[in-house]
Amino acid sequence: MGTTFSVKWVSNDPGSVERIAPKLEQSLAAVNQSMSTYMEDSELSVLNREPAGSVTEVSEGLFQVLSLSQRISESSDGAFDVTVGPLVNLWGFGPDGRITHAPEQAEIDRIRAHTGYRKLHLDPNGRKVTRDAALYVDLSGIAKGYGVDELARVLEGEGVDSYLVEVGGELRARGTKPDGSPWRIAIESPVAGERDVQRIIEVHEIGVATSGDYRNYFEENGIRFSHTIDPATGRPISHKLASVTVLSPTCAEADGLATMFTVMGAERGFQYAVDNGVAAFFIVKSDEGFVERMTPAFEPYLTE
Repeated sequence: MGTTFSVKWVSNDPGSVERIAPKLEQSLAAVNQSMSTYMEDSELSVLNREPAGSVTEVSEGLFQVLSLSQRISESSDGAFDVTVGPLVNLWGFGPDGRITHAPEQAEIDRIRAHTGYRKLHLDPNGRKVTRDAALYVDLSGIAKGYGVDELARVLEGEGVDSYLVEVGGELRARGTKPDGSPWRIAIESPVAGERDVQRIIEVHEIGVATSGDYRNYFEENGIRFSHTIDPATGRPISHKLASVTVLSPTCAEADGLATMFTVMGAERGFQYAVDNGVAAFFIVKSDEGFVERMTPAFEPYLTE
């Protein structure tokens, strides 16, 4: 996944680290082997090389993530779309490496013709996947969250009921710290080049994911191009939403929703979150600095 991970848990067993740590490593390796776009022999890479129209049976984990992705796509009218991978690559944010010049509109239009979540079909009978076109599926907007959930699953399978799991900034918490106090998570202020805390939340039995455009981008002629691509235009987002943090029962869902909100922007995204009871915290750029907006479902998690 090209990032770091950390796992903390509460246990009276002095041998729990030696027993559990290898299983955690194995679970993340399995997620990578299934969903990485950087590994040529991953299950997803093999799927992406299949001819258009072919039917491919996939693993339970991959099918689960694809199914959740499609549900989020349907609910957002395509703001979240795992088939935008070729556009991500075109803009220099995929495994093909960085670029220094924005691509021509004609090239964007050509590649957009080979994207679209509606061209991806899932059949739960046998976990079959069919692509109407030569789609390139990229799960980078949701797979990290699934990796977090897999780590949590391993811990719970080992009888651990208090933990804090993190992969690349996406988290999931359960139970409490050894002193009985809740896990406390810092939401980062979206200032490029700095590591300041915007807010602190207390979490339990919840997944946490943050998405933003302030770390991964390139600039050309004074214009910043974000790594988040709007499927509707084939171009990086250009609105005022700096970052959004989402709380959801699973980290995979939180990860996908955070990516979706980043594409939607502050107004449309906030309204969706309120209408659907999503706990979300938006940080929006303004002429006077950053403005916070949070949904009613998010407020209970804030500390003073």
